[in-house]
Amino acid sequence: MNWLGWLHDFFADPAHRSGPDSILHRVLEHLVFSAEALGLAALVALPLGLLIGYSGRGLFLVTALAGVARALPTLGLVTLAVLLAGVGETAVLLPLTALAAPPMLVAAAEGVRGTDPDVRDAARGIGLTHPQTLLRVCVPAAAPTLLAGVRTASVQVIATATVAAYVGLGGLGRYVIDGLATRDFPTTVGGALLVVLLAVAVQLLFALFIRLASPPGARAGRTTAEPVPVPVDTDDPAGSPALVKESP
Repeated sequence: MNWLGWLHDFFADPAHRSGPDSILHRVLEHLVFSAEALGLAALVALPLGLLIGYSGRGLFLVTALAGVARALPTLGLVTLAVLLAGVGETAVLLPLTALAAPPMLVAAAEGVRGTDPDVRDAARGIGLTHPQTLLRVCVPAAAPTLLAGVRTASVQVIATATVAAYVGLGGLGRYVIDGLATRDFPTTVGGALLVVLLAVAVQLLFALFIRLASPPGARAGRTTAEPVPVPVDTDDPAGSPALVKESP
């Protein structure tokens, strides 16, 4: 049977339309796991990244550690968490939080660090304290970079939250894991497709947020000035007006 036939069987299955194994129920479970992990990661990574980016201390070390953390195998962390904390939601949240924190931490630090120093000095010159400068000047300027980090973390977590099914929890991974265990390929393919679609939808949503958070000039882009004719000396042997470009 071809892929289209498998997908048709998956979406036409009455069990996937209502009840605890319905697509809507599994998507909501998947989103809950992902949101909890992203929320925990944001509580730790974003404040720490903002402070590191503003002070400039420890940025190289944080970037290096974040790169190491990204290389950790999520399934291995799930297994370790099960051994330490037992089977349950904690065994999934800890690895997903560890996966989501590095992109947020690096994005927050780099975004604040990239703020124009002259703007920061001007804010200090008008009497703003360091916390006020960070929150009122640096954070708004770093918003697109911050959102880009959260977008990366969100896509990674949504794509990896399927491991929740390994410890008996729900989510879209239930389709993938159960389908592989029972050789129910329509369920496996349908579940994998839903994970991909959900990750792409989140990617597009954050792309919109980043566009809205960007400065108006960056959204509009540069426009090329049209050449306009200017008067020239009538003694010009060419006998025709020159075309020049106006400065933007």
